[in-house]
Amino acid sequence: MPRPIHATISVDALAHNLDVVRNHLHQAALAATAAQGQPLAPPSIWAVIKANAYGHGIEPAVRGFRQAQGLAMLDLNEAVRCREAGWGGPILLLEGFFEPADVEVLDRYHLTTAVHHADQLAILAEGRRSRRLDIFMKLNSGMNRLGFAPDAYRAAYRSALRMRDDGVLNSVGKMTHFANADGPEGIAAQMAVFDRVTEGLPGPVSVSNSAATLRYPAVSLARDDHGAWVRPGICLYGGTPFADAGADSFGLRPAMTLASRLIGVQELRAGDAVGYGGLFRAEGPLRVGVVACGYADGYPRHAGTGTPVTVAGVRTRLLGRVSMDMLAVDLTPAPAAGIGAPVVLWGEGGPAVDEVAQAAGTIGYELLCALAPRVPLQVVP
Repeated sequence: MPRPIHATISVDALAHNLDVVRNHLHQAALAATAAQGQPLAPPSIWAVIKANAYGHGIEPAVRGFRQAQGLAMLDLNEAVRCREAGWGGPILLLEGFFEPADVEVLDRYHLTTAVHHADQLAILAEGRRSRRLDIFMKLNSGMNRLGFAPDAYRAAYRSALRMRDDGVLNSVGKMTHFANADGPEGIAAQMAVFDRVTEGLPGPVSVSNSAATLRYPAVSLARDDHGAWVRPGICLYGGTPFADAGADSFGLRPAMTLASRLIGVQELRAGDAVGYGGLFRAEGPLRVGVVACGYADGYPRHAGTGTPVTVAGVRTRLLGRVSMDMLAVDLTPAPAAGIGAPVVLWGEGGPAVDEVAQAAGTIGYELLCALAPRVPLQVVP
């Protein structure tokens, strides 16, 4: 039989998490409308499916997010896969395009692109296309990755508007990306820059990632007929962007479950060590299970003793160092568990991926994206 490790991707959980975000934004719009006495509409949603939909697969994500207004990603090939999977709605390329030849792909597959430097704008001004392109002009409001500097943004935006008037472009929108929406610093400083620089410029707005969508939904409400968009990512997969709030506190469900089985059991005596380097030593008699999962499967090597694992439906802990293909778990809470017993490393019926990530000194995003190709994916409704 095949090695007993697999990842299950739940399309229903993806759809559920999208509904959670949509309802959250709807409630924010109702509250803001009542407080301000003017109608405020919830924004449209770009469901972010970059990095192979955070390891969940492009095709399952297209199915799970079919009620989103748009999809957003980085890779042209993934955008094409979305079209081939039947997605007919808007697709936004978050890093834009990289060379002139890419523009033909934007045209052929009706893609929307971010524009974050003058060279991209110049490329768009050249050549003929079958349709007018939609773009979002990106402002560097303080994260200092991509985007036009504040003192250059308005001139670049006006150039884009002239290209719209000349029939080269269709919609021209404004976007930025928050660096600290998940932390105590928040979004106020960057939002102040964005508001100041974009004041009076027409076009739709997109500013909020998962953290801002969940924590500051009011900034993304549509206040005029130009429209607004949010760009949630990790929360759509059942993860949390916050260190102080679990995904379940928002009603989110894990969309990926990494599961395996026990393939061995060892009986330890006091002083016996487990695994490479003998990082864990038993203080007394101890029953240890060996799981078919290791860092070559995408499980974090730096997860240490105490990292939560579920065996036969019972929560227990990792012991010692994670190997390439195996890891060890404490069977004390599950005395009846033997070879073949089910193990959940993270996901439905096990610890949250964010718990495992925290124990390994990283974030849930990395674990989901780092799932190894050798782990079979099972897509369920």
